[in-house]
Amino acid sequence: MKIHFHAGATEEAQAALKELEAEHGQAAPEDADVIIPLGGDGTMLETLHKYHKLGKPFFGINLGTVGFLLNPHNEGNLQDRLKNAKSFKIHPLRMTAHTTKGEDIQALAFNEVALFRETRHAAKIKILIDGKDPMAEDLVCDGILLSTPAGSTAYNFSAGGSIIPLGGNVLALTPISPFRPRRWRGAQLPVNVKVRLEVIEPEYRPVRAETDATEVHNVAYVDIHQSRKHPVTLMFDPDHNLEERILKEQFLP
Repeated sequence: MKIHFHAGATEEAQAALKELEAEHGQAAPEDADVIIPLGGDGTMLETLHKYHKLGKPFFGINLGTVGFLLNPHNEGNLQDRLKNAKSFKIHPLRMTAHTTKGEDIQALAFNEVALFRETRHAAKIKILIDGKDPMAEDLVCDGILLSTPAGSTAYNFSAGGSIIPLGGNVLALTPISPFRPRRWRGAQLPVNVKVRLEVIEPEYRPVRAETDATEVHNVAYVDIHQSRKHPVTLMFDPDHNLEERILKEQFLP
């Protein structure tokens, strides 16, 4: 298989890049059968955003800290690992952020779309699901995020959200440090919904929006839905597949 390697900036990732290029060569991204990110989850997300439009599968090799979306770095035969790998298809979120200045900024998110307050004032956010307001009062919080199943083990879980199995067909909507409503801790939504997060008093309570690779300030509201036009295939060793890792993550102490 022809391979394109994309390495992070760390010394370890760069050293691995030289070794792997010497052994397997370096194909252009457009000509490769598979793209291999070398680094951590940040490098993996960077590579997905850079090359997802090529329609190539991604087999990440972990040379970072956590590496949840990557495979372990070992001395096994790489070509054999690629032939035996198990594939998973994931769908990112499409965000359109509308700013108080009248700008519309679009971005994809393979992990989550998150809103954060930017000053000492708490954010006040109205949640609309398919155009309907399901809550009796607006959310007062430090922020809120909408996560994909693949991203549910990351920031979403740290904020108290549920881990979602890869085939769960739901998204996790999770508040960050909610103050009102007191007992609301989030929701799981069908993947086909359209979510609008509307900032109340954006001039007095400024909010920014973030995806894996994009940051937007002075947000008035964001529209989010799952993008079926940009699927990405991730490859994993049979004994290290993403589905099992997400399941095990729910039972860790």
